[in-house]
Amino acid sequence: MVSFRWLLGIVSLLLGSGMALTFLFYIVNGNDEWLKLSRRLRHWVYLVLLFWLNFEVWRRVLLIIIHWNG
Repeated sequence: MVSFRWLLGIVSLLLGSGMALTFLFYIVNGNDEWLKLSRRLRHWVYLVLLFWLNFEVWRRVLLIIIHWNG
């Protein structure tokens, strides 16, 4: 379970770094393609983080249901 959290954390960190870097390239160059890529990476960061949150919530719900009568 810990390795899954680390994996999602590293993926979100890499995507977030790419998002910041491409946004910085957009500011420097003014090319709209960098802004499109930055927005696409931002959406992927949101997707990974929301998946992580959803996974943790439903994991806790399942653990509570399993251990309800224990």
